Amino acid sequence: MSSKPVRVRFAPSPTGGLHLGGIRTVLYNYLFAKKHNGSFILRIEDTDQTRLVAGAEDYINNCLAWCGIVPNEGVEQGGNYGPYKQSQRKQLGIYKTYADELVKNGYAYLAFDTPEELETMRANNKTEANPSPQYDNTTRLTMRNSLTLPPAQVNALLALNTPYVVRIKIPQNQTITLTDLIRGTISFDSNLIDDKVLLKKDGMPTYHLAVVVDDYLMQISHAFRGEEWLPSSPVHILLWQYLGWASHMPQWAHLPLILGPNGKLSKRDGAKYGFPVFGLNWTDPATNETTEGFKERGFLPEAFINLLAMLGWNNGTDKELFNINELIASFSLERVHSAGAKFDYEKALWFNTEYIKAASTQVLLPHVKLVYQNNGITVADDLLIKIIPAIKDRCHLLPHFYTQGSYFINSPTNWDMEAVKPKWTPEKTFFFKELLAFYRVLEFWTAANLEEIFKSFANSQGLKPGDLQLPMRIMLVGGKSGPQVFEIAAILGKQETLARITLFLAKI
Repeated sequence: MSSKPVRVRFAPSPTGGLHLGGIRTVLYNYLFAKKHNGSFILRIEDTDQTRLVAGAEDYINNCLAWCGIVPNEGVEQGGNYGPYKQSQRKQLGIYKTYADELVKNGYAYLAFDTPEELETMRANNKTEANPSPQYDNTTRLTMRNSLTLPPAQVNALLALNTPYVVRIKIPQNQTITLTDLIRGTISFDSNLIDDKVLLKKDGMPTYHLAVVVDDYLMQISHAFRGEEWLPSSPVHILLWQYLGWASHMPQWAHLPLILGPNGKLSKRDGAKYGFPVFGLNWTDPATNETTEGFKERGFLPEAFINLLAMLGWNNGTDKELFNINELIASFSLERVHSAGAKFDYEKALWFNTEYIKAASTQVLLPHVKLVYQNNGITVADDLLIKIIPAIKDRCHLLPHFYTQGSYFINSPTNWDMEAVKPKWTPEKTFFFKELLAFYRVLEFWTAANLEEIFKSFANSQGLKPGDLQLPMRIMLVGGKSGPQVFEIAAILGKQETLARITLFLAKI
């Protein structure tokens, strides 16, 4: 650990829905900041304006809010903190100032090449051994840039407002090393790195320049991101050095990939595998197609956070269920794995099931109420408070509170007669007709009283109570599912229970 105050950031690009890997990245940042009493910053990296997707930024904010991950620094918005935006910071001229400094000191250069000239370079240098030539130390001196053009010509081009980009000048024959908190020392050969664009023709910085400048100005102490960013690391390390900020460079940690059944789990894999890969529903504005999220599938946010934390980390024990405070207290980078973490949907369901079982009725109430509302049914809280504890052990997802409990609201219109008719007798008809009379005068309508009368009367008639409980369940529910039958009757109440038994007897 550095002696600097812990300051971390999550810096997504608003180009679509937030994938499992992205949410895990923000979670690890958040847990680390909380554990070390640090600052957690949200920064929208919208430098590539051509890739921005309408609604994506709001989606990111909504997703983090659902997860309970709240920045404690950013642009103040009504008492809360919203994200910093690189597009807004660009208007302050921050990035161009540093790009100009790099050019002045010989670490970057102006490139005036047109798209046609770039294509010609690639075509002329393409070989079987090098099928995708880059703009690098082997080609830069054949191109139209401030390294090859006389200063007078460069000034003339600038006077004519000729479009240009700023490229970093990658040195030759150097080994660039990175110390990663998860992977140890990693080395890169500078000859294999191209001269990345730092400032685009419209004056907007690329990710490479913006991430370094913003991390410096925001005094970021630790930078956690997915391992897919490892190839960009040497460019960023050089920029930290070239700008004279090497001693301020954050400590790096490149997180392992999240794997599906057949390799890296991508944003397109949800439909393929039949499980969500986004936090919330994401509707692509280009196609109007909606990809299901964990929230809409019926996951509790606390369960979702717990299962995400375990994808690539453990606390060194067999413990798997952690609330957020336990995760904060237990989290450490030393326990983050370097190998990819395989996502197991059945295991994810287990987490959610355990959280539903452990949750109080009051915690589940708003979630279950919404489930019924989404099915076009408004249910009074006092009834839901009875239903929830009766069926929650049967629910793996929140919508199961409807599929497992809708019969409490809607009287069955179809019954599993095949389960009843083969063993139905006139004695059973008599039993239930007489049971109705006993139940009508029952003063205290409780499960215990209903069961006592039921069994006592059955025994008096020489009938086995167990043979009569299945028919009664089917009378009340329509099928064989549900909790203990007398608990169902107690929740339904006297009037509804009597009505359902009467209707069934008329049908059979």
